[in-house]
Formats: sequence, structure tokens, C-alpha cells
Amino acid sequence: MISDVLSTIAISFLVLYAIWMIVANLPRRGRSRTSLTQADREGVVIYWRPGCKYCMRLRTRLRFTRLQYVEVNIWRDAEAAAFVRSVAGGNETVPTVTVAGNAMVNPSKSQLLEAVEMHASRLPPSARGEDLI
Repeated sequence: MISDVLSTIAISFLVLYAIWMIVANLPRRGRSRTSLTQADREGVVIYWRPGCKYCMRLRTRLRFTRLQYVEVNIWRDAEAAAFVRSVAGGNETVPTVTVAGNAMVNPSKSQLLEAVEMHASRLPPSARGEDLI
């Protein structure tokens, strides 16, 4: 009886964890309206890879802002992976973020928003993430 309850709890936990992993790794819709080169020079680009818990954490926290950014999966874009290696000492350390061309490796949400204020202040307030939902 107790083992049935424990196995039900374990299966429920695994199902919820699998759903969380799938949802956290989905790209945000409507976030890639600008080209990558334009976003790299003027806006925010987040280089990430599936399964990275640090990427999931940053991307999840950014879902509660109005910050406009482009997401690039480095496992699907060889040039992006090479760029990440060039700014991360030869490693594919993600998340790597560029704000108006200035690269940051594994920034926190607050570090990213501060960099946006400093380097991309010409973006409209909603694009800078100032207006929280």
C-alpha cells in the first residue's frame, strides 16, 4: 500500500519534471523579429543550449520582463558556438549574452538588465525590460 503511494508520487514527480524541462527549453515566441546581426549590434542576444540549467534559469526569469531579445541555440548554429567559444575562453559556456555587442558569460538577470541600461539605453522602455508584467 505504502509502496503504491510512493511509486505514484515518484511517477508524478518525473512527469512534472519532464514537462518542466520541455517548457523551459522552448524558445519564446515573437522574440526573434530582428535579424541576429542587427540584434547583436543593437539589442540583446542570448546564446543557449538545451538542457543547460543556467540557461533555463535565466530564460525563465526573463519571461517575467518585457525585454526583447533573440535566442540562439548554439547546438544548431555552428557560428554561434564559435562566437561563444571566442568570448568564453575556448569553452561553450552558456548562457552567453550580448548587449549591443558587449558579451557577458553566465550573467544573472539583474546583471543583464543593468547592462541593457548601460549599453542599450536607446531601446524603448518596454524593450529594455523596465515594464514588468
